[in-house]
Amino acid sequence: MKKTRAMVLTGPRELELQEFDLPEVAEEDGILRLELAGVCGSDPGIYSGKTLRAPRPYPIIPGHEIVGRIEKMGLSAQKRHGVKEGDRVVIEYAFGCGRCQACLAGKYTLCRKSYTYGSMISCKDPPHLFGAYADHLYIHPRAMVHKIGERITPEVGVLICAVLGNAVRWLRTVGNVSIGPSVAIIGPGQQGLAATIVARESGAEPIIVVGLSKDKHRLEMARDFGAHVVINAEKEDPAGAVVAETNGAMADLVMDVTGHPSGASMALSLAGTGATVVLPGLYGAKTEVPLLLDKAVLKELRLLGVFSHDFRAVNAAIKMAGRNQYPLEKMISHRFPLERAEHAIKLVGGEVEGETPLKVVLDPSL
Repeated sequence: MKKTRAMVLTGPRELELQEFDLPEVAEEDGILRLELAGVCGSDPGIYSGKTLRAPRPYPIIPGHEIVGRIEKMGLSAQKRHGVKEGDRVVIEYAFGCGRCQACLAGKYTLCRKSYTYGSMISCKDPPHLFGAYADHLYIHPRAMVHKIGERITPEVGVLICAVLGNAVRWLRTVGNVSIGPSVAIIGPGQQGLAATIVARESGAEPIIVVGLSKDKHRLEMARDFGAHVVINAEKEDPAGAVVAETNGAMADLVMDVTGHPSGASMALSLAGTGATVVLPGLYGAKTEVPLLLDKAVLKELRLLGVFSHDFRAVNAAIKMAGRNQYPLEKMISHRFPLERAEHAIKLVGGEVEGETPLKVVLDPSL
């Protein structure tokens, strides 16, 4: 039987390269040959043993930012997804158990059993391959598969689901950004840059992106992606700058993607009366985030927690990426082979001194 490689997290901060048998394919499932796997900002937490809804079912194969070509797929699955073997596709992070209350309500990203790639399914038993830090990925019968074609490169494809698709859902679907409102985005990382694109595509004005001195290059990229104003919070008062740009009204929509408590606090300060505050950042299950909630009350703010992407958002992200209007591939700052996955995770987690990565990917072909 043909073998394949994968990086396996056997316990907190214990990552090793292992071999697995490639599973047989039936009518409703398939096998993906990975071209790139993104190292998400949540991966360092998974690596270190951070839990959200339930303990990690070690051993697991990390990686949920997925782009590759269909190597094998059953005919029923091909017909259902509108694909054929050899097609380049992206696959969403979540697919759900299909039976819990959240799944039955169509909210498969909130599946009670956490049926998701790269985080909450053990690789102990066949078909093993439920993570993208590998040569191959198992395409579950319920997997959300999207054909992206040849015009979209792997470097752009790896950003579609859990970066650009996230931003579409967070700002457009949930945040309801539209033509005219002012938007402030705190944090110019990959999610902040993707949010800038979505805000621009939605007709928001002005779009204001807030970062730090270390984010100089990212703030420059934010302009390329559609920001009208960028602010270095270490040299300029963000609240004062937003006052100036909005004639005192402050922002109609604010999103914090820093993952730091100070970002959430700043979001309430930058929001105007009746504004929407979108909070996708994971601040830590045991981290207390001090917020002056009187600001939310007196300004009647809408505080919205958001988590992951969904099918409709990814479809929209594919269309945006396919127009080649934005230099998305410039987000990729580092590329490593599978064997260096641990270094890649530590780099994203801020454990490598002197490095400030934007988007780190793993390339199984290296």
